[in-house]
Amino acid sequence: MLDRTRDFGPELRRRRLDARLSLAQLGQRVHYSKSQLSKVERGIKRPTPELARLCDTCLKADGALAALVPVPSPTPSRPAPGPDHDGEVWLMHLDKDGSSTFQTVTRRGVIAAGATSVLAMHTEDGLCQPSPGDAAETVVDAARLLFDQFRRLGQASGPASVLPALIAQTHSLEQLAVRAGPRTRRALLLIASRYAEYVGWMAQECGADPTALWWTDRAVRLADAGDDPDLATYAHVRHSLISLYRGDLDRATQLAERALRSDAPARIRGLAAQHLAQSTAVAGDYDTCMRSLDEARDLLARDAADPGRPVLGTSHLPDVVSMFTGWCLYDLGRPAQAAALLDRETARIPEHAFRTRGRYNVRRALAHAAAGDIDHACALAADALTSP
Repeated sequence: MLDRTRDFGPELRRRRLDARLSLAQLGQRVHYSKSQLSKVERGIKRPTPELARLCDTCLKADGALAALVPVPSPTPSRPAPGPDHDGEVWLMHLDKDGSSTFQTVTRRGVIAAGATSVLAMHTEDGLCQPSPGDAAETVVDAARLLFDQFRRLGQASGPASVLPALIAQTHSLEQLAVRAGPRTRRALLLIASRYAEYVGWMAQECGADPTALWWTDRAVRLADAGDDPDLATYAHVRHSLISLYRGDLDRATQLAERALRSDAPARIRGLAAQHLAQSTAVAGDYDTCMRSLDEARDLLARDAADPGRPVLGTSHLPDVVSMFTGWCLYDLGRPAQAAALLDRETARIPEHAFRTRGRYNVRRALAHAAAGDIDHACALAADALTSP
């Protein structure tokens, strides 16, 4: 990669001169100073992938310049192998100020600590005995309604505030499933898998990637137990996104392609196509990115949503593909186009979706800054920082 980066400066100079642009003129178009570009061309300053993509677009290099400055691909760390997670007990600690934390303890550790240190699942008066069939089905319906409320609460208060309740709810549903009849057990396991998948999302947004991967894998195991193999394919989509954000572009692309070419439902393959578009955008491949976005739109339009089950992926974007297109345009070195599209789509986000609006305001700020509108970018960033 370093050898390819050294080739960037001379190639940039050659293409700039072929386009009959001075350093100052190119700097005005990509919003970099003349001195910065001069140092890059002379090999004094290392180019960034963002600069490479901007220059690639400006000089119509069709990805040739961007390819000389690839995104670093560190090996993503995965959770270290440990004891059987199914043998864990999650303990919740409540402080006097109302704050709470969760800690994993092995069942062997619980035994060593003493039975009085945890809340027993069975009591002498039978208050925690298995629920009858009708009552268990009522729990399924209630858990489904609660899931939507948790997602709404997460939009207003942030991921850290809902994680303890989500983990507790997932564990409760698992325990109920153990005691339920076959038909209700499957429904409980499936809703528990959605809770676990959402825990993974919230953990990722808290910056805890290994925890996010662990919970995504747990969601897959719960879904498999409930005879729903499709969530395993969706896990590839989630892992693809985490790999992309961590700079492992090759793995992100491979996982997205694997999910896209599977026989999973249209929505899962549509989400995979979106993430494939993101990966190819970072790689500077405009044509493949646009084709993937078109495929994503087609697949998501064919999605037959089941109102009785939670939606996989975001549920607060009126046109998720257009929003992804805006971000891809930014990665492709087209910040002005990206800013215009992100502005339009962000205005359509529901008022209650504070977290989603804040996230996309940050992306708008980056796009406007790269397009040279620094004052507006600062205003957007300030709004994102002060939003609820």
